[in-house]
Amino acid sequence: LLSFSMQMTTFYFFCCETLCVGFLHRLYGSVTSTHRELTPSLVEEELIQACNNAQGKEARLCYYLGASSDAATRVIASVSRPLASHVPVEKICQRLSGRDTQICQLTYGKLKDLSSDGLKKLRVAELRNILASWGEECRGCLEKHEFVSLILEKALLHAHSMEL
Repeated sequence: LLSFSMQMTTFYFFCCETLCVGFLHRLYGSVTSTHRELTPSLVEEELIQACNNAQGKEARLCYYLGASSDAATRVIASVSRPLASHVPVEKICQRLSGRDTQICQLTYGKLKDLSSDGLKKLRVAELRNILASWGEECRGCLEKHEFVSLILEKALLHAHSMEL
């Protein structure tokens, strides 16, 4: 029984090394760098602010947490209270996945090789998708090398979306 429990715990942490963990790590780092004392209301405000700027899968996470304006439920307190008490982010995501398993299913996806050679191997549609996931658009681009050069130019601005 103990062996099975350990295997399930290992599986769980493998499963939940997801977007939830990365997003909340960045949120926690941002809040602790700007504020000395953390309160649940302060963390909640910062979470809503971060969710207003979130795009793509991070916006979907915010929807599940209830931090977006169109969310049906609100479980923000399940994030803000433990985060204000300095509970590890992994533990918060573990608790959240108990409420909604979709939170654990959100991942950043495969990491793309953002080197010039790696980008040249991708199709134009995939290059467009990378730009779209960043909220960018290549206006007037006709050739693949134009997409590649724009992605290389914008990659540093959007490095956080390629983490994990």
